[in-house]
Amino acid sequence: MFRIRRIYDDSLSIDREAIIQIQSILKKQFTALPEREIATLLNRLRNPLKYRFRSILFVADDGRGKVKGFALLLHAPDVGFCYLDFISVRPGLTGGGVGGALYYRVREMTHSLGAVGIFFECLPDDPALCRDEKLLRQNRSRLKFYEDHGAFPIMGTAYETPLVPGGDCPPYLLYDFAGSQNKLTAAKLRVIVRTILERKYGHACPPGYIETVVASIKRGPVRLRAPRYSGGVPQKEPSIPSVDRCIILAVNDRHAIHHVHERGYVESPVRIKSILEGISSTNLFIRTKVRHFPERIIKEIHERPFVEYLKRMSAKIPPGKSVYPYVFPLRNTTRPPREMPIRAGYYCIDTFTPLNRNAYLAAKGAVDCSLTAATSLLKGYRIAYALVRPPGHHAESRAFGGFCYFNSAAVAAHYLSAYGPVAVLDIDYHHGNGTQEIFYERSDVLTLSIHGSPDFAYPYFSGFNNERGQNGGRGFNVNYPLSEALTGEEYRKALRRALRRVQRFRPRFLVVALGLDTAKDDPTGTWSLAADDFGKNGRLIGMLKLPTLIVQEGGYRIRSLGKNVRNFFLGLCRGASEPLPSDRLSSRIRHKK
Repeated sequence: MFRIRRIYDDSLSIDREAIIQIQSILKKQFTALPEREIATLLNRLRNPLKYRFRSILFVADDGRGKVKGFALLLHAPDVGFCYLDFISVRPGLTGGGVGGALYYRVREMTHSLGAVGIFFECLPDDPALCRDEKLLRQNRSRLKFYEDHGAFPIMGTAYETPLVPGGDCPPYLLYDFAGSQNKLTAAKLRVIVRTILERKYGHACPPGYIETVVASIKRGPVRLRAPRYSGGVPQKEPSIPSVDRCIILAVNDRHAIHHVHERGYVESPVRIKSILEGISSTNLFIRTKVRHFPERIIKEIHERPFVEYLKRMSAKIPPGKSVYPYVFPLRNTTRPPREMPIRAGYYCIDTFTPLNRNAYLAAKGAVDCSLTAATSLLKGYRIAYALVRPPGHHAESRAFGGFCYFNSAAVAAHYLSAYGPVAVLDIDYHHGNGTQEIFYERSDVLTLSIHGSPDFAYPYFSGFNNERGQNGGRGFNVNYPLSEALTGEEYRKALRRALRRVQRFRPRFLVVALGLDTAKDDPTGTWSLAADDFGKNGRLIGMLKLPTLIVQEGGYRIRSLGKNVRNFFLGLCRGASEPLPSDRLSSRIRHKK
């Protein structure tokens, strides 16, 4: 078994190791390839302007880091085509469908980019062009593979002219339209061939060579060679999971044990059911088993006395009973109230977040979900969703409230920060006071919150725009308090500002505290975002193209919950996959010329 995923850079250890393995495959499978070109693989990903192509690297691995094959696709956004530079499997690996699955992923990417098709080279199967019988047999096998997948040599050009007179085995130029709606014309082909030869071989081409090859492409329809090794019908697409097109889903299965039946308590188990029903039709999600993590990880974020109080107090409460804070002493850390029920107010920020027998267990399960989803990003997945309740963003380092007990998003962000900078974007209607307080003096975690102004919205005491962080964290906390009534487009103005700040921070990971209580008629909010707004917001976030963890927070209007969350994730995936950055790259390439 294997999976396919895209490698964007070497920021994760799993990607660094994969790049090393790919370079080893290149050395063994392409023995004539200069070492210096193999060494440029990582720099191609980092610096597309230098090579005047955007490099897109796909790898097939076993899910544990062993690379079985790879494909390197080059995109020329200024010309509108893709060039398959390399596709190969590990030496000695035969069968298994790795090569075919990689090629289909390349076709899909080419189609999504709106390119006219894929172009690439393959050594010839004509004895007049290749004198080595062994090599001829290999070439025929490769050409059969490409025919089976819909690619054929372009006929009637001088592309097969050797760079050195009398040279052996000059390559064919193959073309696969890859589902493009744009017809390949002779004029377009001339531009593409010139681009390939100048950008890839310009340093090696003798004077006049490029002009000769380009001039050989005459007016009229572009002709492809008829099938020689197959019936000309592309093989059926293999159903191989592609990591960059799916979302890992971790659900807190034990959330329903925390069910407060008091009238008006909106944080109910039906929320999770509605969300699951909403996303079930998208086919985007792969559900994963939730791992259990040690409590010490929570204590890295929440103070030990607070964690131990929640655990002990929850265990003491009789089934079906709830304890609501009603006495709120000044918090003298040396003199907490002696009676456990009274001490609830010592650790709480409001009067409507009860403790019951299962509060600790449900909150611990939510943290486990968030950490499970976070670890999937370290394994190469690009988007993960922790569908949890109770929520967590109001929980501070030593206080619970706002239906929140442990801050699942903050625990996950802290966990990921060991692997690089993290940005936490809170898009719940209410300010994420807990997340702000936890990271207020840190510069490795950027916290941003878009919310209703605390002048009128819970939690009232935090979320003002002058709260910027302090000490080492000065400037790394950003609040966007908004008015009591606003439109979706007004909301997106703030969201775009927040995303620009994220881009300047250049995080390795993004954690999104997803609140759906910004929706119209939510019982806890005043805004009027519709399903379409959630889709647009998700798309803008996805366009950051960062490894992203989504942690569920609020959202209490059950009738619209499923539709809104479905649109958010559809927009998120659309933004993550669409090629908008290539537009900017295209203009910069043209300028560099």
